[in-house]
Amino acid sequence: MENKQTSETPSSIRHYFVDEGGDGTLFSRKGKVLVGTEGCSRFFILGLLDVPNPSALKERFDTLRAQLMGDSYFKSVPSMQPTNRKTALAFHAKDDLPEVRRDVFRLLRDTEGLRFFAVVSDKLSVLEYVRQRNKREPDYRYHPNELYDSLTERLFRERLHQSSGYDIIFSKRGKSDRTAALHRALEAARSDFVTQQEITSHASLNIAVATPKEHAGLQAVDYFIWALQRLYERGEDRYLVYLWKAFGLVHDIDDTRKTDYGVYYTQNRPLTAAALRGRK
Repeated sequence: MENKQTSETPSSIRHYFVDEGGDGTLFSRKGKVLVGTEGCSRFFILGLLDVPNPSALKERFDTLRAQLMGDSYFKSVPSMQPTNRKTALAFHAKDDLPEVRRDVFRLLRDTEGLRFFAVVSDKLSVLEYVRQRNKREPDYRYHPNELYDSLTERLFRERLHQSSGYDIIFSKRGKSDRTAALHRALEAARSDFVTQQEITSHASLNIAVATPKEHAGLQAVDYFIWALQRLYERGEDRYLVYLWKAFGLVHDIDDTRKTDYGVYYTQNRPLTAAALRGRK
C-alpha cells in the first residue's frame, strides 16, 4: 500500500538569510596548522535567520540607523561616517560601537517572529578528518568551501519542505560566484530529507548572494551569529541569552561527549556557557 505523504505546502514564501561566523581556514600557505591561533577561529558557524517580514525589518533598521546617525553623540565616530562604509551603511556587530550594538540587540529581541538556526563545527575535528583522509587519499587537498557546503546541507536539511517557496539570501563571501554550488547543496539537503521521510516537496528555491547593506536580514543574522560566536570562542553567553527566545535550534555537531551526532540545543535545552563546560 502506498504510504508516502505530501509535505505541508502553505502558500507563503519563507525568507531565509544566511551568514557565517569564524572562518574555514585550517592551514597557512606553508601547511602550518592555524586553528585557534590569533586571527584564525577555533569554530566555524553557519546560521540562518527566518524572517517573516523582511520589509518591516528593513524599515525598523533604517529608522534606527537614521536616529543614530542624527544623534550628535556619534557625530565624530569613524564607524558612523559614510566614507568608512561601516555602521552608516549597514549594522555589523564586529564593527558597531557597544552603544549601537545594544540598540540593535534590543530591536532584534523585540521583533516578533524571528527564528534562528545554526550549525557549529569544531575545526579541530575537521583537522582530524582531513589528516585521516590524507592518509587514505594522498592527493586530497582541503578547501574551506568544502566545510561551508557541508554545513549548508546540514543546516537546511529539515527546512525546505514546509512552504511553497523559499527566498534564500546568502551573505557574499569573497569574489567568486558560488551560487551554483550553493544550489546543489540545498537540493542535496532537500533530497536526503524527503527521501528519508518518504514525502514529496516541490517548493521553489530562489537563491541569491548579496551584501549586508542590501538586506536588513543579513545584518540581523550577523548579530545572531556574533552572539553565538562570542560564546564558543570566548565563553561569553550574555548576548546569546538575551536573544535566546528567537533561537530555534543550534546543532553542535562535534560535541560528541554523549552521542556521535553531537548536541541539539533548543528552547527546552538552552545553550549557555554552563552547558559547554567540559567540552573538549
